[in-house]
Amino acid sequence: MSAHFHFAQLQPETLLDALQSYRILPDSGLLALNSYENRVYQFKADDQQKYVVKFYRPERWTAAQINEEHQFCRDLQQAGLDIIAPLQFDGQSLLQYQGYSFAVFPSKGGRTFSAEHDEHWEQLGNLLGQIHQTGAGQIFSHRPQLNIAADLQQAIPELLCCPLLPASLHDAFTAVTAELLRCIRQLKLPEFRALRLHGDCHAGNILTDQRLFLLDFDDCLQGPAVQDWWMLLSGDEMEQRIQLEVLAEQYQNFTDFNQSELALIEPLRCAAAGRSCICCGWPNAGQIRLFRCTSPGLPRKITGDSSWSS
Repeated sequence: MSAHFHFAQLQPETLLDALQSYRILPDSGLLALNSYENRVYQFKADDQQKYVVKFYRPERWTAAQINEEHQFCRDLQQAGLDIIAPLQFDGQSLLQYQGYSFAVFPSKGGRTFSAEHDEHWEQLGNLLGQIHQTGAGQIFSHRPQLNIAADLQQAIPELLCCPLLPASLHDAFTAVTAELLRCIRQLKLPEFRALRLHGDCHAGNILTDQRLFLLDFDDCLQGPAVQDWWMLLSGDEMEQRIQLEVLAEQYQNFTDFNQSELALIEPLRCAAAGRSCICCGWPNAGQIRLFRCTSPGLPRKITGDSSWSS
């Protein structure tokens, strides 16, 4: 796939042909599901079971990185955890069709995670503790390692070159991102043990059906345990303290938690805001995929401004 790829090229007949090439026969229409990076569809197959197919955005991850994601899911599933792992066909979970990479998952229904339910925080602490216990068993060879300052430093110059950044905002954006990077570099961040993590653990990736289970390991990486905590926090400072206490108490039933990592929460939050402050790129293993600038509808979807279309 070229740097000018966009998903408008992925037509329904191509989706169906891709599935049928692996003897997967949809018996229903394809229901598009929310996904910022990829294209994801739910369908019922001829065995009357529901499945989800995910077509990966080309050039975002390498095949080796996606295979590590899938292996991590299998490791967690084999440890008895509530994880949705991709199905394998002839021993392969990363499937190919006409240059597209995709995977098929069992479809799992449930209610969304609620920050107002104490039992959800308790279950989540238990689940994350078990995930990180398993995640600590080995390291990723190909997935990225979280480095707050380095990620931002590599992202900013290419973001400044993005054609979607209006010239009138260039100087202000340059000043803000430079100050952001300076502040993060000045912080004395605690050392941490790098674990295999979910990486994008927020309420939208958690469902509950008597027990909690995690979805979408597309952003899994190597980093501190608290990376899988901070996006879940909500409410005022007191409410967040209570949430952290419940998480830590249940988490430590399975593995240790370094309390000094709590000092990473605001830098992680700040770095995430810096990475997403403009829609034209996303850091991935030290590179920015600026081809997303040309995806039809993406600028309009995020900014609501049709003048940002290229």
